[in-house]
Amino acid sequence: MMGTETSEPLLHLDSGSTKPVHSSVPVPGWKEQITIRGLVVSAALGLLFCIITHKLNLTVGIIPSFNVAAGLLGFFLVKSLSRLGFTAAPFTKQENTVIQTCVVACYGLACSGGFGSYLLAMDNRTYNLIGPDYPGNRAEDIKNPGLGWMIGFMFLVSFPGIFSLTPLRKILLLDYKLTYPSGTATAMLINSFHTHTGAELAGKQVSCLGKYLSISFVWSCFKWFFSGIGDSCGFDHFPTLGLTLFKNTFYFDFNPTYVGCGLICPHIVNCSVLFGAIISRGFLWPYISQHAGDWYPADLGSTDFKGLYGYKVFIPISLILGDGLYNSIKIICITIKEICDKRSKQNNLPIVREVEDHDTSELLLERRKRDEVFLKDRIPTWFAASGYVGLAAISTATIPIIFPPLRWYLVLCSYVIAPALAFCNSYGSGLTDMSLASTYAKIGLFIIASLVGSDGGVIAGLAACGVMMSIVSTAADLMQDFRTGYLTLSSAKSMFVSQLVGTAIGCVIAPLTFWLFWSAFDIGDPDGPYKAPYIVIFREMAILGTVGFSELPKHCLAMCCAFFVGALVVNLLRDVTPEKVSQFIPLPMAVAVPFFIGAFFAIDMFVGTVILFAWERMNRKDAADYAGAVASGLICGDGIWTIPSAILAIFRINPPICMYFGPTLSS
Repeated sequence: MMGTETSEPLLHLDSGSTKPVHSSVPVPGWKEQITIRGLVVSAALGLLFCIITHKLNLTVGIIPSFNVAAGLLGFFLVKSLSRLGFTAAPFTKQENTVIQTCVVACYGLACSGGFGSYLLAMDNRTYNLIGPDYPGNRAEDIKNPGLGWMIGFMFLVSFPGIFSLTPLRKILLLDYKLTYPSGTATAMLINSFHTHTGAELAGKQVSCLGKYLSISFVWSCFKWFFSGIGDSCGFDHFPTLGLTLFKNTFYFDFNPTYVGCGLICPHIVNCSVLFGAIISRGFLWPYISQHAGDWYPADLGSTDFKGLYGYKVFIPISLILGDGLYNSIKIICITIKEICDKRSKQNNLPIVREVEDHDTSELLLERRKRDEVFLKDRIPTWFAASGYVGLAAISTATIPIIFPPLRWYLVLCSYVIAPALAFCNSYGSGLTDMSLASTYAKIGLFIIASLVGSDGGVIAGLAACGVMMSIVSTAADLMQDFRTGYLTLSSAKSMFVSQLVGTAIGCVIAPLTFWLFWSAFDIGDPDGPYKAPYIVIFREMAILGTVGFSELPKHCLAMCCAFFVGALVVNLLRDVTPEKVSQFIPLPMAVAVPFFIGAFFAIDMFVGTVILFAWERMNRKDAADYAGAVASGLICGDGIWTIPSAILAIFRINPPICMYFGPTLSS
């Protein structure tokens, strides 16, 4: 996993509710939709969201969808520039869509670029964390982060996905009428901004976002003064639920980012995370700890895989793999069934249904207008195909130079297989709004690692994982953006170009912002704030592909099998039970996260979901209108504070006060 990315539309609208836009309104040409101010705003927002994404990736690994926030902030910044007199050109919804697409493409590389997963899993810190004596963990399988090779690798693997499915955009969006819920919700929001009523609401949302951004920034600055030296000071270690629960990581750490994530993520995700924390930190780890000296040696270090740490890593791996396997098989089966079923267009696919009333003719005219705009600026099939083949050829020749164990023919095989997996992922994302890019990437990781074997299989598997993840993830993101562009009457060519520009910006900004974290903080320290939880998991997956399960502690493999099967059963129950029951069944992928990280962020996210739940009960409309803005403000404010915090750390300027909590001393 590149991080568990969660997404749910903040506006629960279907295409049938789309109100027609008057066809008499002229649609700007594709070149007019891409503006200098739009690119400047996109770069600024891309920088901000890359920092936020890195912070989430390196702390808890759960990343909410920022599509709606990108659209809202893009609207706010351009309007602000206009009011300040920097630009007088009219701001159209097409330009707003281009900005949103560019920003998503940019920060998407912070997710799929492996900065919290496969790239960091190659470094010396992760090697030492697992241990030099651990079978299959070889000193030769190390590649430390470097700005030069990371930027080069990003440019090699990030663009092919844009070309891979572009020729199929008409089939996926117009023929199959896939809804892509997040793309649809973003389009509805952008459309509403560019009406009189929507602009008024957008202004209030922006004001709300700015207010909570300021509060979050000031609070994060205030917390810094009490965080002292080391990892036990400050509000981040406040034993809000008592010292006994604090020892098991159950405490509220006053982190606005995680509270904001709780406001954005669906209730079931937040509750699943808390459920996982209770199972692991409340029962399972204390129970296993009681058997120290029997199941594993009692004198092992806290990061020795032959001890409790082995259970903490491999049990969540089994949950993640079980959940990923079930959902990948499910979506592949749905894809095959729907494509082969001749009646699927009428019965099974999520079709945009027409409203059978006096507005039907107007809606039909509007849909024809959208189809016309979407198909007008064609991206030639030969151009997309030759672009993919050319980029694949360059990567096949170049990637083995960066990662010698990954032979050229293995890179070529990855590029041959990737478009099929990208289609499955994009189709499934259109149906379910769930991207399984990380699951397909893990499959590639295991296969390549086992094919190469113990001599270089770890590096080869992790690098192949990066190739696969980038292609599959980028293709699905582009289809989401095509859906947004279709509903906002934006040119497909402007969407394609903005994706290319955003990706190019991200190839530079994502590594640079990561380097800020890498230089300022101790990334990967299991006792520090930036645990980077998935780097150990990814390296262990690669090691498993080469040597197997021989060195696991007692009963660990049996527990892993039980949790793997449990993930399959829970997913099956979610699909076969009625919705009124299935909505309360936890998500195995979300349950797995606190097994390794701890319970503190689960408490924060649950606080966010409780606030949202109460808000919805008191005023559902206000909650729907402003919850996303409040959440975005909390996340962005804390994310902005990361920049001065990192600069202070680089210059070794320490907080002046250490606020520490311990048991009362007896007299």
